[in-house]
Amino acid sequence: MSDIQEKPQAPWYFKKSAVIVAFLCVGPLALPLLWLNPQTKLVNKIWISVVVLVLTYLLYLWTKQSIEVINEYYKQML
Repeated sequence: MSDIQEKPQAPWYFKKSAVIVAFLCVGPLALPLLWLNPQTKLVNKIWISVVVLVLTYLLYLWTKQSIEVINEYYKQML
């Protein structure tokens, strides 16, 4: 017998790669997955949450602006 004890493995959904894929696929909807992860430090959770929320807001603004520009083009075509 060996004296080395194995660490219990974290569930697959708490692995870094799974969390990254979740953020890339569903954006801020993956925040609960981040906050429930016991392996992530509180400071990192806050930092990542702020970055994701700011990026989400910026993408919302860019999408809104793009739709407005497309609507203007359609109005000119009529």
